[in-house]
Amino acid sequence: MNQLTAEVARMGGLAEAQVADAVDSVARRDIALARAVVDRDARLDAMHRDIERKAIRLIALRQPVASDLRRTLASMKLAVDLERTGDLAKNIAKRGLILAEGDPMPPLTRSIERMGKLVSMRLRDVLDAYAAAEVDRAVAVWNTDDEVDEHYNALFRELLTYMMGDPRTITAGTHLLFMAKNLERIGDHATNIAET
Repeated sequence: MNQLTAEVARMGGLAEAQVADAVDSVARRDIALARAVVDRDARLDAMHRDIERKAIRLIALRQPVASDLRRTLASMKLAVDLERTGDLAKNIAKRGLILAEGDPMPPLTRSIERMGKLVSMRLRDVLDAYAAAEVDRAVAVWNTDDEVDEHYNALFRELLTYMMGDPRTITAGTHLLFMAKNLERIGDHATNIAET
């Protein structure tokens, strides 16, 4: 059981790093970092499969009950959310690779960076709450879901205004819109983890 919890914690650490590095690669137009994020996604996928396999084996062989069963099932659910978080971070990095080749959009890139820091903080907080089994901290993260949604809506409006003002920015702006949506979805996964 403790080994499973430790593996989820390691997976959470990698997912956190993936989100932070993906956003950082966009902000700094760092092609090497973006490629590293894309490449590391396979590790998260493998960790997810490994956690799921071990949890199923634990259930089959040890037949845990009560809190042990709940922790085992929670580990499986968290692994799914963390794997999807990694996929979203990979998508952000891929779009960052495309943007790195074009003209910079500093004000909007900074908005993505701010939203990314907020989402990264929520993910870190909820994973810390899970590791420490602190329900109150998890509830606090769950209660801040609206803050991420508000950031997304504001950024969406900002990007649309920017693109309408200069149609040459539509391609880059569209990539940034998808990045913002991916960050909003990562925030939703943090909320899912808090609910677990």
